[in-house]
Amino acid sequence: MTPRVRERAQGVVALLSGVLFGLGLAVAGMTRAEKVIGFLNFFRGWDPSLMFVMGGAIAVHAVAWRLLQGRPSPLLSARFLVPTRRDLDARLLLGAAIFGVGWGLGGFCPGPAIASLPTAAPTAVAFVLAMLAGSYATARLDPVLTRALKHP
Repeated sequence: MTPRVRERAQGVVALLSGVLFGLGLAVAGMTRAEKVIGFLNFFRGWDPSLMFVMGGAIAVHAVAWRLLQGRPSPLLSARFLVPTRRDLDARLLLGAAIFGVGWGLGGFCPGPAIASLPTAAPTAVAFVLAMLAGSYATARLDPVLTRALKHP
């Protein structure tokens, strides 16, 4: 397979995977903020149904991981890209906390929010705009903070 054909195939597979993922989020109800908030609210009308969505995703991943373990590389790439870092630092913990607060307040995480955009729901649009603003601010502030932390 030529590099150009491989690149196009990767793009098609990425597009189809994204569409399938978005449809799965919609079918599971994860594109509805009230459903997610109902799952996160243990004290008033807790909705445990999203545990089945997460359990299903974990099960599919576990099977796929086991099937791919013996392969030398993916079908459309020269090597597997697997994270190797295992440490927990302040940046990771702070980012996780901010993500969790945003998820709890908005009822969305990035995937479902983007999958919700075709509905033009004001909450989804506001969440995605805030997410983009936060990403932009982080990209601009990160070098400044990194320098400040290295040179007190």
